[in-house]
Amino acid sequence: MTRIVLADDHEVVRRGVRSLLESKPGWEVCGEASNGREAVELVRRLKPDVVVVDLSMPELNGLEAVRQMCRLQPRPAVVVFSMHDAEQLVRDVLQAGALGYVLKSEAAQHLVAAVESVRAGKPYFAGPIARTVLDGFLKAERSAETLTTREREIIQLVAEGQSNKDIARRLGISVKTVETHRAALMRKLGLRDVTDVVRYAVRNRIIEP
Repeated sequence: MTRIVLADDHEVVRRGVRSLLESKPGWEVCGEASNGREAVELVRRLKPDVVVVDLSMPELNGLEAVRQMCRLQPRPAVVVFSMHDAEQLVRDVLQAGALGYVLKSEAAQHLVAAVESVRAGKPYFAGPIARTVLDGFLKAERSAETLTTREREIIQLVAEGQSNKDIARRLGISVKTVETHRAALMRKLGLRDVTDVVRYAVRNRIIEP
């Protein structure tokens, strides 16, 4: 049995998605939520295998709901089900912990496959979202190619938890120079904080997880 929680603030949408999901033998929608806060509470209480969640919801937006769900134990597999395909939004959703992203306009073709995929621990993106993810990856790769040797050194040390002062001492440069290099590499790679740096470093095998 695959148990699914469905979160969307439109009852008509929930009804249609529920019918689609429960047409699959062995799948059960065990809970429905009409806002993000209710969705997180349902996931905490029911411990479903998969959550299908909209991003535009009252009380607690879908992105923050995904973040909170993905901190729970056991952690559910999350498919975002949205009408939006902006690159930054997709990136934020993936960083929050979602494994799948399906546009509402493509639900009939892709939602069942997305749930099957994330249930097995595999990511799922299709259509415009797959292109958005690929474009973001290629953009990051092109940016990485423009890093200087010094910036590559600094990204590893930052990912290893070294402070600017430690990095300056280790490389024999000033703290101000470290700050300048660090700001430049984060801008080139589109990284926002140390957590992003660590993820990038692990993904690109600069450090071991």
